[in-house]
Amino acid sequence: MKGFRKLLVPLDGSRLAEAVLPATHLLAERFGATVSLLHVMEQGAPETIHGEHHLANLKEAEAYLSRVEGECDCQASSVEVHVHPNQERDVVGSIIGHSREFEADLIILATHGWGGMRDLLVGSMAQQVLRRGVLPVLLIRPTASGGPPAFEGKRVLVPLDGKQAHDGAVLPVVEGVAEALGSTLQLLLVVPTLATMPSNQAPVSILSPSATAVALDMEEEEGREYLGRVARELGGKGIPVSAEVRRGDPTTCVVDAAQGSNPDLIVMATHGRAGLGAFWSASVGSRILARIHQPLLLVRVPE
Repeated sequence: MKGFRKLLVPLDGSRLAEAVLPATHLLAERFGATVSLLHVMEQGAPETIHGEHHLANLKEAEAYLSRVEGECDCQASSVEVHVHPNQERDVVGSIIGHSREFEADLIILATHGWGGMRDLLVGSMAQQVLRRGVLPVLLIRPTASGGPPAFEGKRVLVPLDGKQAHDGAVLPVVEGVAEALGSTLQLLLVVPTLATMPSNQAPVSILSPSATAVALDMEEEEGREYLGRVARELGGKGIPVSAEVRRGDPTTCVVDAAQGSNPDLIVMATHGRAGLGAFWSASVGSRILARIHQPLLLVRVPE
């Protein structure tokens, strides 16, 4: 898959949830994608959500989505709306079910402004959607004032791990994004140091520190060669790209890279490896999300 053709956008009726709409409009126009706006009626919903009136019934929800549809500025794509009328406790399950029904290939969520997931951490929400579905999920954080962030997608940070089974899932998505948005890609591969080895590898590093240090140095060199090959392949397709290997903790290195280059978007796999088996995971993604302001596109890697 190199492009998105059907974007699923769940909304709860709040202004915070609508922070995803400008980015959705841009992606829809550039990919020529259809936008599906979804509201799931929640069982036991509160009267207010983020200080705003919560959608209380089917008529209100339909009127709300119709208004949002009318405000959509998607010149080159179509917009459809759907209210799931049956009140659901399992909102995430309903979203996953509708993603299959609508044949969506991307789910777009605000990191706040979520009715049915209001009691869960952002990372847990992403984990549930990713664990129970198979689609990429784009998480967008509203600004401090609650509005939509600027989004152009001109600079994209791509943390990789050097494993074809994992990078093979994220690179086609990245290539499609770069071609559609005219992006410059910043490839990043993280190799740990002895001090930042993952916990499951720590005993080995303690018992054999010299051998582990040599292995990590070799992995760094292999990582540079690998990123060079990927960069040349992407560059041969006309995509501007840079590549860098960093040493340290994966979360810290990705956050530091994001703060340094200020990308418009970060794209990463949710199950990959970074240095002797330190898994990129949805939990790593949520830790990164908590420390950045950029949209984060998480691509599920098949088990």
